[in-house]
Amino acid sequence: MNRLVLIDGNAILHRAYHALPTLTAPDGSVVNAVYGFGTMLLRLITDLAPTHVAVAFDRPKPTFRKKLFEGYQAKRPKMDEELMDQIPKVHDLIAAFGIPIFEKDGFEADDVIGTLAKHAKKDGIDQVIIVTGDRDMLQLVRDEKIFVYMPTKGLSQAKLYGEKEVSERMGVSPEKIPDFKALAGDPSDNYPGVPGIGPKTAVALLAKYKTLEGILKTKELSISEKKSARLGRDLATIRTNVPLEGALAPLGSLNRPEAIAELTTLGFRSLLKRIIGEKIESRGAGSTTEASGQQELF
Repeated sequence: MNRLVLIDGNAILHRAYHALPTLTAPDGSVVNAVYGFGTMLLRLITDLAPTHVAVAFDRPKPTFRKKLFEGYQAKRPKMDEELMDQIPKVHDLIAAFGIPIFEKDGFEADDVIGTLAKHAKKDGIDQVIIVTGDRDMLQLVRDEKIFVYMPTKGLSQAKLYGEKEVSERMGVSPEKIPDFKALAGDPSDNYPGVPGIGPKTAVALLAKYKTLEGILKTKELSISEKKSARLGRDLATIRTNVPLEGALAPLGSLNRPEAIAELTTLGFRSLLKRIIGEKIESRGAGSTTEASGQQELF
């Protein structure tokens, strides 16, 4: 069976950055997020046994959602500069492993992943597993074909979500998550729902009326409240038609000269040992990331 693992680069990078203390490479640069990302990447390949892997990232330019709603994600704190500086290093590490990266101006990584997941079948993919900490991605789960693998404790534990697990957690089936968020709102993305409707009420209304439109036809709401609800659904809906460049390719051996060179430059001895199966000798205290107090994520 061909299995594609799609990694939400920004979500996992943030989680790695906050899960580890400050770690430094031999050149003195901070690389805790890079190390955490690399560790999780190797663990995912071991545990999930994919035939294909791809990573999606957000782009710095505003997305179409910002154009739809000026206040979208307005309350999110600015990314730490120390984390921002590590993004190019993470890109270099992924490329060194021969894994493709997908991103597109005007869209979020969610939309890129949604597009790749929807169209994976034409690339001969039988099953897709999306790795993310973002609950919005749960709307993509489908029919034993698309799953979400979500970290539950730092980066050391995770849970696989199928349709049953999504319904148990969210109270609604995957395809109804945009309608749910349209009603209940989303504080993390900073858009309101319908006044007086919280998560429990949203679940109950969707159970009774099935869809957002069914609710809006029966519930007495002002024109502005209905407009806000429909806007919320639009913001919450992951796009699956992003025009992407590049293509998926089967995952090859990670024991590549490029990967060995990159891991050596970063001072990641433990990751080197994982890919080449050989003991990497220490070059002295303080010369590698491992000597600076790292902790294993797995």
